Amino acid sequence: MSQSSTYTLGEIAESLQLECVGDPSLRINGLGTLASADSHQLTFLANPKYQKQLADTKAGAVILHRDLAAGTDLPKLLSDNPYLSFARATALFDDTPSPQGIHPSAVVAATAQLGKGVSIGANVVVGEHCRIGAGSALHPGVVLSDNVQIGEGCVLFPGVTVYHRVKIGNDVRVHSGVVIGADGFGFAPSGGAWNKIYQLGGVQIGDRVEIGAGTTIDRGALDDTIIGNDVIFDSQVLIAHNVVIGDGSAFAGRSAVAGSTVIGKQCTVGGGAGIVGHLTIADRVHVTACTLVTKSITEPGASFSSGTPMMPTSDWRKSAVRFSQLDSLSKRLGEIEKLLNKNSGN
Repeated sequence: MSQSSTYTLGEIAESLQLECVGDPSLRINGLGTLASADSHQLTFLANPKYQKQLADTKAGAVILHRDLAAGTDLPKLLSDNPYLSFARATALFDDTPSPQGIHPSAVVAATAQLGKGVSIGANVVVGEHCRIGAGSALHPGVVLSDNVQIGEGCVLFPGVTVYHRVKIGNDVRVHSGVVIGADGFGFAPSGGAWNKIYQLGGVQIGDRVEIGAGTTIDRGALDDTIIGNDVIFDSQVLIAHNVVIGDGSAFAGRSAVAGSTVIGKQCTVGGGAGIVGHLTIADRVHVTACTLVTKSITEPGASFSSGTPMMPTSDWRKSAVRFSQLDSLSKRLGEIEKLLNKNSGN
């Protein structure tokens, strides 16, 4: 669909499986916030603290919880989860352009298998023995090496590079600049130099995964790097070789996971956080922004943070000096405790 598409409120209600209160023939041509929406747009109220804006909105209709329905005379769609309903409504008005057919400049190997309705943009390269599922779209400049498998309904945006023997599931969206299947950082020291360890594994990506722009997912050294179903990555995330990520986990921008770490299901990792290699992270663990995880986390549902919050520079400099003194202070405190224990024993 495009932003120029219009629907009746009743059609939107039917698509989202919501109860419609008000004129179902009202024409809606887009979405907007409570503050910015006009009379032809649909808005939403997910957080009750914005309820005051409901009285002043110029929107044509609103998605909101039935408990708040009495707060407006606007036509409305009643939802138990207005934010989720809004998210689903965005699909109706998505205006992302998509290639149509197979562009004459695309290079598609004769051994490649293309499903029904596959679209391939300009200057795309599809290597030998690739398989692309029905309805998938490769935007201009995508490169697939040999033996790549892509499921149905996938979208690879301009400039995505997928190395050999990568498997991608169904309904996966991969944004520009993503590299999947590059070599992991594997080298053996040798007399002051480095001897490359060739990466012989691959990458497996599940269904309904979204991979943000500039993210890299390395191939495994021997076994595959594995990304579960419903995992989401923000932009510029790094997933190193042989990492395993459970279903439903989420990674914010610039987070990084070092090699051979296993992360459970439904975990969240904040922006700029780092997880060192060869660890195990339990299910539903939350790692806050800029945290460095240096040991395994075995408690499901736990939350961990590290680093220091922002403070005035002069105060931070004083604190930084004190950080360097902690070891000597600890030793001095230990000596004092010994002396106190000795004196109390007398």
